[in-house]
Amino acid sequence: MAMHDPISIYHSVPVEHIRKSLILVQKRIAAAERRHGRLPGSVRLVAAGKGQSPERLAQAAASGLRDLGENYVQEALAKLDSLEGADLTWHFIGRLQANKTRPVAERFAWLHALDHARIASRLHRQRPAGLAPLNVCIQVNLDAEPAKVGVVPDDIPELARRILELPRLRLRGLMALPRPRQGHAQQRKSFRRLRELLERLHEETDCKPDTLSMGTTVDLEAAVAEGATIVRVGTGLFGPRLG
Repeated sequence: MAMHDPISIYHSVPVEHIRKSLILVQKRIAAAERRHGRLPGSVRLVAAGKGQSPERLAQAAASGLRDLGENYVQEALAKLDSLEGADLTWHFIGRLQANKTRPVAERFAWLHALDHARIASRLHRQRPAGLAPLNVCIQVNLDAEPAKVGVVPDDIPELARRILELPRLRLRGLMALPRPRQGHAQQRKSFRRLRELLERLHEETDCKPDTLSMGTTVDLEAAVAEGATIVRVGTGLFGPRLG
């Protein structure tokens, strides 16, 4: 398979597609909120911008997006510089390597994939004192998949306690990317597990996390049904990747 420039692989999708897709995704979220007795606006949409150019993200912001998620530090920095001054909240949603923590600590508002106390300590040391604490979610490997990062469920309370010792971090909740499953009912089972783990975290620690970052283009309705407060959508907004 031919390799593509990660910034250019979406350029064939018209800008107008983003505006229309945003409306459709927002309608899906609102419908799921109503169907499952959630308060209107209780689910936050984070646009997964991996592979998108700064110009396309600027168009997305002009269409009303306010939360942008990035997976790769170097790619993200070019976008942060290009869109500096825009009314945007930046979320780091990919795996974070220890040698790349500083840009996330200094320039992001959220980290969704914290999976190690050592990373937490580095972020705490590197977070500027003048900024609000970095919002963090613990990434959970629900299915014990070897190829995926994340802590196993039994290790959540210990990592949570370590984070709570770091005042420049704010533990917000849990994140997961479960193994793909067919059908609404099967998808809900995975998300239900994460919700139950968050409830257990309430019981086993002194913190009161309020965030479940779960659900993507293919399963956001199931995630909302089980209590998602953040869904991370890429393909549903920007179209499928070419490679």
